[in-house]
Amino acid sequence: MINTQDIFSISSEDTFNSLALDVFKFQFDNNPVYRSFCDLLYIHPSDIKCIEDIPFLPIQFFKSHNIVSSTHPIEATFSSSGTTGSITSKHNVTDLNIYEESFRKGFHEFYGNIEDYVVLALLPSYLERQGSSLVYMVNDMITQSKHSESGFYLDNISELKEHLITLDSKGQKVLLIGVSFALLDLVEQYQFHLKNTIIMETGGMKGRRKELVRAELHSILKQGFGVTNIHSEYGMTELLSQAYSKGNGQFECPSWMQILTRDPEDALALQKKQKTGGINVIDLANINSCSFIATQDLGRIAKDGSFEIIGRFDSSDIRGCNLMVL
Repeated sequence: MINTQDIFSISSEDTFNSLALDVFKFQFDNNPVYRSFCDLLYIHPSDIKCIEDIPFLPIQFFKSHNIVSSTHPIEATFSSSGTTGSITSKHNVTDLNIYEESFRKGFHEFYGNIEDYVVLALLPSYLERQGSSLVYMVNDMITQSKHSESGFYLDNISELKEHLITLDSKGQKVLLIGVSFALLDLVEQYQFHLKNTIIMETGGMKGRRKELVRAELHSILKQGFGVTNIHSEYGMTELLSQAYSKGNGQFECPSWMQILTRDPEDALALQKKQKTGGINVIDLANINSCSFIATQDLGRIAKDGSFEIIGRFDSSDIRGCNLMVL
């Protein structure tokens, strides 16, 4: 059995690689869907010598299968947002303590003590539905901040504006975390000159606006909020960990998470850094689900290991993999 404390105390690449191999064997033995996927690829733990050998489960499996590596009861089911009538992903979580430890330690690794911040959340599209893992995380951040001014905002935009200006002018560190379209709505109505506030976008127009490239989105938000950098959070329903960017769209992972890229035309072939490819995520906190996921995002890894998201695969889904019939 994997000790979760080992996951959150990784201090070297060798330790990460060794633990990733242990997690792969554990999930091969305990996750029936992942085991079937590996069997169809004729891959066995005895074939896996390094993390590059590990097969990555296409993320679409979370739409059609129960991806669980544990026999413990389901404590929460997180679901992805989707257009009306579309099939959404379901992530069944058997241990919410692991999720909480992951996002708490991940935030602390990049931003320090959450109690230093007033957390203001502008996540209307997420609040309007059930099962958002992002809302769960941000609600915990609001609670952990221990500031009475922290909270969610839905339609009370003018109240958010007043709180934001007042807190920032008093020198209070503020984290404003919001979905892209709502942050754009805010700066279209009001102009700010913030000195002590982090603006963190979580991506996505959710069908409310035309999609913008990151550079254009960040340019508008920087001007509207009067800040130098726009921060970003990279996470998804199917993961229990997040990567963060403090500007320019370059994301960094916590020590228990790693990004690789695959050939866009061959889902089973990994490629070198600095080439654009499909994003594969290793999230060791996902011990009771699947830690090795091939996403539908396109990105590029820099020499220093940071990465950027460039776009998404189209509706034809991940190419080069015909194993979705499990």
